[in-house]
Amino acid sequence: MNSTCNQLALINRLKFRHLALLVALDNARNLHQAAAEVHIAQPSASRMLSDIEETFGFSLFERNARGMQPTALGATILAYARRSLSELTRFAADLEIKRRGGYGQLTVGAIMGAAPDVLAMAVAEMKAERPLLSVRILGETSDQVVQLLHRREVDIALGRLTTPLSHNDLDFEPLARETMRLVVRAAHPLSRAKTASLDALMPWPWILQPITSPARNLFEEELANAGLATPANVVECASIFATLQLLQNSDAVAMLPESVVRDYLRAKLLVQLPLEIGKSLAGFGLLRRKEEPLAEPAEYFIALLRKYSAATITADSRTVRRPREATHP
Repeated sequence: MNSTCNQLALINRLKFRHLALLVALDNARNLHQAAAEVHIAQPSASRMLSDIEETFGFSLFERNARGMQPTALGATILAYARRSLSELTRFAADLEIKRRGGYGQLTVGAIMGAAPDVLAMAVAEMKAERPLLSVRILGETSDQVVQLLHRREVDIALGRLTTPLSHNDLDFEPLARETMRLVVRAAHPLSRAKTASLDALMPWPWILQPITSPARNLFEEELANAGLATPANVVECASIFATLQLLQNSDAVAMLPESVVRDYLRAKLLVQLPLEIGKSLAGFGLLRRKEEPLAEPAEYFIALLRKYSAATITADSRTVRRPREATHP
């Protein structure tokens, strides 16, 4: 009980100006110079040091001809004072960054289908409001972003639950659907085809997501429903950038999110094949660790994701359903 009371008395009486004086004394080893460093008169500094030593119950310095030398216990107190003032200085600097528009760091995991639309718009607004906020975006497939969440390498993620038991550790909030398209390069022999079937596409090279991804699982289910085996000529690729480069430099076929290929279709670098696929692929959403509070930047970013998700759904409901490249003159 006495120990607890002593600790409370110490906390109540010790102030940051006391710590500043101790650090100044440790630097100067002279009371007059230390008082000048913290902008107080020497008598005031002397009284303050006496108060500090009375609070701790022992002397922090030995006075001798060479000035003031820390005692063994005093050296421990001085080390604490330096750490505390250093943390206060960093806190003040961080507060100034926040005042000028920065706010720490936000790390987001995201599937490639979410990046061109909801994620991009939310990040753009966040950075416009908080230009000094550090934003990192990791991952490209749902299995990747779920692993990033489990390893605590991201604050939140955009993707899908990847296993039947994922809901035990992660909360999922639906945000948007992800329409899939079968695409080839503009110079592909199939680029002008009026009709297409999965059976006819099997002999061609394919670029597919890893087998652990939900999109790949759905593709394999569609093959199974059609009585088809996995194509023999396959490149597995989790990188959207690599996939797009491979598509434009080979006669491969790929199943990619509409939001990812939209600009490539408009620029006539890729062509959408006339075959609907992946209709039953579940929409993506917000993933976060269960019962874990988030920092303010992450909570605000979630609000932006919800806003742009709602705007995207509203816009889609007002648009006549046709190939996306035709909706942009």
